[in-house]
Amino acid sequence: MNSTELLIWYDAHSRELPWRVSPSARAAGQQPDPYRIWLSEIMLQQTTVAAVKAYFLKFTKTWPTVVDLAAAEDDEVMAAWAGLGYYARARNLLKCARVIVAEHDGKFPTDRAALQNLPGIGPYTSAAIAAIAFDHAETVVDGNVERVMARLFDLHVPLPNSKGALTSLAASLTPQTRPGDYAQAVMDLGATICTPKSPRCDLCPWHSICAARKAGTAADLPRKLPKLKKPTRFGTAYVARRSDGAVLLERRPERGLLGGMLGWPGSEWSETLTDPIPPIQANWVEVPGEVRHTFTHFHLRLRVMVAEVEAHQTNQTFIAAQDFRPADLPTVMRKIWSMVAAET
Repeated sequence: MNSTELLIWYDAHSRELPWRVSPSARAAGQQPDPYRIWLSEIMLQQTTVAAVKAYFLKFTKTWPTVVDLAAAEDDEVMAAWAGLGYYARARNLLKCARVIVAEHDGKFPTDRAALQNLPGIGPYTSAAIAAIAFDHAETVVDGNVERVMARLFDLHVPLPNSKGALTSLAASLTPQTRPGDYAQAVMDLGATICTPKSPRCDLCPWHSICAARKAGTAADLPRKLPKLKKPTRFGTAYVARRSDGAVLLERRPERGLLGGMLGWPGSEWSETLTDPIPPIQANWVEVPGEVRHTFTHFHLRLRVMVAEVEAHQTNQTFIAAQDFRPADLPTVMRKIWSMVAAET
């Protein structure tokens, strides 16, 4: 079993992605930009390609190089990231950019070990950058690659227990020649042909050697342990507006969900309803209905309280109307604002 068939397929069918150097361009001598590879890989964590494209183009237009990003204001970067989720990634993005500028003269390290020492870069991301940006023979394993390997070798041990075995199988196939293109080829295969449902085995370059196809088990793999039921948490959000249009916002703590992001003041999110304490004294009125949002580990249900307050209240967390951009808020906070706006 070798990579030749897959690379031939990739040369003809690779996806066009804004951060990618096509196989033909790479063969002609064009080298990938490590900054763009790193940025795309951080954005793609827990997020789909379709959701990432617009954010990637916005970031690279605003901050074309890692030096530009390192010099950016934190608030500007967090606002540009709003809606993409998993906000610790944005904080680590800035930390990493600044370390690269301060300690590496604005250049990305080329080997996996050095890359993995940078903020926000773990085993997968370091392997992806080393392989795709620098053409090192590193094994890159994401969900697409796990699925392809499970089917190719007909492995029935369920995820996540099979992660180690799947990584070893993937490593056994990683070639010394064109490893960067190969890493992207396996991910493309999983994204376009060896899909979670209804894999198109007749179009697969590994059709003849796929053990699961021969066994008739491809559609059932990879197996996964049953998911635990997500708990539901409850809370209250407060939207205060002054008569001059300013709104009351707070910056969330650096650590934890939505860390460092602006949002509406509110109660703790807990599995039991509590009596919250409003952020300021006002005539609070409950907005009909509730805001619902789902995070990775729990569902959230929020009741929303709204109040109109006098313009002479000058609490420093009031944001002037001309400076308030709902699009800069994380998704759950935008849902709260949309609910209030629809009722007033």
